Amino acid sequence: MRKICLALPTDRPCVPMVTALGREAAHAAAHFDVEVHLLILDSAEPTAFAEHARAARAAIGTPHVVVHHLGEAAQRVFLRQVIQRSGLPKPELLLDLMLPAEPSYGACTNRAFLIASALGCTSVHRRDSDSRYQVRDGTPVFPVHQELTSLGKRAGDAASGVTETTLDPAHADKPVVLVGSSFIGELSVDISEIRDLDPGVYHDVVSLWAPADWSQDDKRALVEESFTGAGTAPFTEDHALLALVDPMRVDMCNVSFHQVHERVPLPPATNTIGSDYFLLHVVYNGTLPGVLHNRNIVNFHTGERRTDSGFAAYQTRFTKFFLSMLHLHHVYAGLAREGAALLDRRHGVRARRVAELVRASTLLDPAENEARLDVIERAYRGLGGRYAAFAATLPPRRARLIDEARQDMEDFALLIENWAALVRASASTGVPRLDGHAPELDR
Repeated sequence: MRKICLALPTDRPCVPMVTALGREAAHAAAHFDVEVHLLILDSAEPTAFAEHARAARAAIGTPHVVVHHLGEAAQRVFLRQVIQRSGLPKPELLLDLMLPAEPSYGACTNRAFLIASALGCTSVHRRDSDSRYQVRDGTPVFPVHQELTSLGKRAGDAASGVTETTLDPAHADKPVVLVGSSFIGELSVDISEIRDLDPGVYHDVVSLWAPADWSQDDKRALVEESFTGAGTAPFTEDHALLALVDPMRVDMCNVSFHQVHERVPLPPATNTIGSDYFLLHVVYNGTLPGVLHNRNIVNFHTGERRTDSGFAAYQTRFTKFFLSMLHLHHVYAGLAREGAALLDRRHGVRARRVAELVRASTLLDPAENEARLDVIERAYRGLGGRYAAFAATLPPRRARLIDEARQDMEDFALLIENWAALVRASASTGVPRLDGHAPELDR
C-alpha cells in the first residue's frame, strides 16, 4: 500500500473545505490501495485554528486515513529538526525560506512537499482553502480519483486509463509526474473589478504578465484567457488527456505531483501571487508526461481581500507577480531550450541545471521592471479611488520592490541547491498526528 499526501495550506477560516478534504481522503482510501495522509498546514488565527482541528478530527478513524493538523509552531519544530539533520550551512536562512514571516504561496507548498517526504508519501495532492468541490447528482466530484488513476504510472501504462492521448510514444517510458485540472467560477486573481471599471486598463495591466518582446496580438490572446481557468461550465462526465500538459491549463488548487517535487522546490518568494506555479513549467518544458482532467474545482474570493488593508496587501502581491516575470520568463525560456536534456537517465529533473538558470536570471537588467511599474502606476491612477491611493504608495517603494524580485530568485536558487539534502534529512524526522500518536523518529 503506497502512501499519498492530500495537503491543504491555509491562513483563513475554512471549515467547509477541511470537512470536504476529509471526505476526499476517505474516497481515495476506499477506491485505491493507498494510505492517505491528510495534511493541514494551518496559519489561521487561534479561533479558526481550533475550528479546523475539530473539523479535521471527524476524519480520524477512517480506514487508511491519517490526519496531521500542524500550526506554525509545530511546522517550525519539524523544519528545525530537518535542517539540523541536513547539516547544511546557513540554517536560519533556510528556516526563513521555508517558513517566512510574510505570506508565501511557494513556501507553504514546499513545507507540504517536505512533510510528505518525511511521511514516506510518493505523491502530493494540493488543494486551496478558497475553493470547493463541484457536485454532480448529489456526489462530490473529487479530483483525487483522476489523480490516483494515473499518477506515478509509466506513461505507456497510463494510456489505458485516460480518454485520449496526444503524448508522443517517445515519452512512453517516462513516469506520469503531474495530474491536474483547473477551476470554474471567479477569476483566479481578484481583479474582476478592474475589468469592470475599465477594460482598456485591465488589458494594459494583465498584459504585463507576458514577455516584453511579445506581439500585441499575442498579448491580447494572453489577456483573454488569463486567470479564467476552465470557464463556468459545470462537470458532466470525466475526460482525461495524457500529454505534455500546458501550464496554463492547471491551477495549483487542483494539482498533484509525483517524484518531481522531491527534486525541485517552488520559489519561496513572499507576498507574490503565482509563486507556486514553477513546477508546472519544469514538467512541461522537461518533457515529462502528465494528465489533464476536467474535475475542476470551484474558485471563490474571500471578503478580506476587499477590505482596505486587504486590498493594499493583495495589490502588492499582484504587483510583485508582474515583477517576478522578468526573471521567470528568462528561466522558462532556458528550461524550454534544455527540453529532455533537463532529465537524467532515470527521468529525474537535473536540479543543478535548474538552479543555474534561476541564478542567471538575477543578472538581468531591471529596466523592464521599471517599465512595468510605470504602467501599473499610470493605470491605477486612472482608475481613481483606492487604486489611485495604491499607486501613490509605489514611487517610494520602486527600488525595494525591484530588488525584492531579484533577491527572491537568489533565495530560490539557494533553496534548489539545498533541496536534495533537506529531502534526505526529512526521512528521519517525525510528523505529529492529530489523533495523539507520537511521531516516528529516526526511522
